[in-house]
Amino acid sequence: MDRKQVAKATTKVISSYLTYQAMQSVLSELTEMNPPLALWLRGFSGQQILQDGEVYLQALLAQNQELAFRIMTVREHLVEDIMEDLPEMVLHDIKLKNSQHRKQQLERLSQLSITEPTSQIESASE
Repeated sequence: MDRKQVAKATTKVISSYLTYQAMQSVLSELTEMNPPLALWLRGFSGQQILQDGEVYLQALLAQNQELAFRIMTVREHLVEDIMEDLPEMVLHDIKLKNSQHRKQQLERLSQLSITEPTSQIESASE
């Protein structure tokens, strides 16, 4: 496993997700303050692939620079707000989820081992 490659890919995913969240935030504001522009942004965003935030922003810059800058600003504020806590939260969440998965798997395995001998005994007595 190439740690740098994993870190780069993770950064891209987080960046794209924050772009999506920033767009949702701006869209929510526009829905209240400027419904026609909100409708335009919703239509534009529906046509663009938001899986790559940078490609989305480049396309938006070509169509509406002001909105693109607004989304970039919101995205920057989002990352500043969450980055301090994010590594610890991710680590805690993954450890918790892994523990839950292991527990569920052990419960399934113990259920199988308990019911298996009973079914074998029933088969043998018939």
